[in-house]
Amino acid sequence: MNICPLCHGTELLAYHQDKKRDYHQCQTCQLVSVPPEFYLSAEAEKAEYDKHENHANDLGYQTFLNRTLEPLLSRVSTSAQGLDFGCGEGKALSLMAKARGYQIDNYDLYYANNPETLVRQYDFITLTEVIEHVSDAAGLLAQLDSLLKPKGILAVMTKRVQNQTAFASWHYKNDPTHINFYAEATFEWLAQHYGWRLEIIDKDVVFFYKEMYKVEKSNATS
Repeated sequence: MNICPLCHGTELLAYHQDKKRDYHQCQTCQLVSVPPEFYLSAEAEKAEYDKHENHANDLGYQTFLNRTLEPLLSRVSTSAQGLDFGCGEGKALSLMAKARGYQIDNYDLYYANNPETLVRQYDFITLTEVIEHVSDAAGLLAQLDSLLKPKGILAVMTKRVQNQTAFASWHYKNDPTHINFYAEATFEWLAQHYGWRLEIIDKDVVFFYKEMYKVEKSNATS
């Protein structure tokens, strides 16, 4: 039985099939995912990432990242401490932020595996073109929630699922390391599940705000 990697729902329906993989959609959270038999090994996955040339001094890549970074930095002070989760080999986003007076730690399973960064809490966390790669979606979001301070911001960049017709010709699904695909409805489910507030920033950027009322409610019932 296929289980949704995000909400662990069991009602998954066939969504699309191509020559390489099958795709199913969860009827609870609307996540589109590929079954585990299509996951790459860690070695094959890293080999794909090693092909990327996302250099910090690449102006085109900077423009791409700025769709997340600029609106985020306008919402936090220079004293705020951030984490770029899945920073990649070039660690571009933290370098761009540093040039503007902001401090961002880096974590990446393959390129910046610094366990000490995962025992702190942060005022903001960036997740740019990462969430679609992670197989344990539920575990990832729970971890990020624990790393985020009350009133913190989780900034997510990933292209969103629109509908089955668009999905069929969508280049984004063809990357073999892309295994989970999020719709706006999926992000709405996440916000409700964690007590976050969702803000749609751009066609591929969303912000989640960890609201204080969740903490106050928890304290009131403890």
